[in-house]
Amino acid sequence: MTILPGPDCTTMAEVRAGVDALDRELVALLRRRFDYMDAAARIKPERGQVRDEARKAQVIANARAHAAAAGLPEQAIAQLWDDLVEASIAYELAEYDRRQAKP
Repeated sequence: MTILPGPDCTTMAEVRAGVDALDRELVALLRRRFDYMDAAARIKPERGQVRDEARKAQVIANARAHAAAAGLPEQAIAQLWDDLVEASIAYELAEYDRRQAKP
């Protein structure tokens, strides 16, 4: 099935195909984002440096600003990014611990 832009969809099958394709792209982008968490876990010398509340606030503020510029609901995007950042921190902590446990 050809993936159409949202405004060109006329059936729910087209909408669903587009959403499914986009979800695959989003997961690939998240893989890339989590690769940076792997790098951060490798680079940071101390576990306590993994959680950085100032950086978290900056990332969420950036997402909120990008959402506003794109005409998206800022609060919903900010909540998504809060969840994403928290998941990223948990992932990075686990990766940091895994690296430290290696002989």
